Amino acid sequence: MKNVARYLACAAALAIVAACHGLPEKTDETAVWTNNKLYTEAQDALSGGDWGKCAKYFEQLEGRDPFGHFAQQAQINVAYCSWKDGEAANADQAVDRFIQLHPDHPDIAYAYYLKGMIHFNDDLGLFGRFSGQDMSERDPKSLRESYDAFKVVVDKYPNSKYAPDAAQRMRYIVNALASHEVHAADYYYRRGAYVAAINRAQLAIKEYKNAPAIEDALHIMMLSYEKLDQPQLADDTKRVLAGTFPDSPYVTGRARPGAKKSWWQF
Repeated sequence: MKNVARYLACAAALAIVAACHGLPEKTDETAVWTNNKLYTEAQDALSGGDWGKCAKYFEQLEGRDPFGHFAQQAQINVAYCSWKDGEAANADQAVDRFIQLHPDHPDIAYAYYLKGMIHFNDDLGLFGRFSGQDMSERDPKSLRESYDAFKVVVDKYPNSKYAPDAAQRMRYIVNALASHEVHAADYYYRRGAYVAAINRAQLAIKEYKNAPAIEDALHIMMLSYEKLDQPQLADDTKRVLAGTFPDSPYVTGRARPGAKKSWWQF
C-alpha cells in the first residue's frame, strides 16, 4: 500500500509539472506589428505621457531597422522618453548615440539641449521650485556635463530656439557650482578649518568670477582671516568685497530691503 501511495503521489507531481509546462507563454503583441503600426503606437505613448511604453516601443523600432525610415526619430525619442521616465543613464546613452551617428542632423541642436536637460537638476529651483535642498547633495559632475551640452547649443547653434533657455540654465549652473564650493567653505569654517575654508572660497572666486555666490565666498574668507589673526588680509578681502558688492549687508551691516537669506543661511 505504501508503494502504491508513493506511486500515486509521484504521478500527481509529474502531472502538475507537465501542466505547468503546458501553459501558454505570454506573447509580445508587437511582434506581429508592422513598423508603421509600431511607430504609431510609440507616438501615441509619447503623446499620452506613457514614458516607459514610449521608450520600449521606440527601442524596438530602432532595433528592427537601425538604418530605416524611422530609425533617427526613434533614437532621439528613446532618449527623451527615457529621461521623462526617470532613466537618466539610458537617456544619456541614447542621446550620445544619436549625436555620434548624426552630427549633421537638422535636430542636432535639440539633441545637445536634451543632453543638457538629462544632466540638469532643477530641484534647486531655477523656475520657482526652490525648496532648500542642501547643495552638497547635488552632483557637480552632472551639472558640469549639463553646462558643456548647453554651451554647445549656445556657441554652435545660437539661432536655434533652444539657445535662450540653454543660456539661462548655464547661468544657473555657474552659480550652483559656485554655491557648492561656498557651501564647502562654510562647512570648513564652522568646524574651525579656516585655511581649508579660505582655499575653497578662493576656488569659487577663481572659477566662477561673476556668480552671485562670490559675495558669500569673500565674506567667508574675511571671517577666516580674522580667525587666523590676519587683520591685513581680512581688511584686503573686505575692500574687495565692498568694491565688488557695495550694497552687501556684509559691508553695510544692513540687510537689503526684501532680501531673503541664502539657502545655506550663514
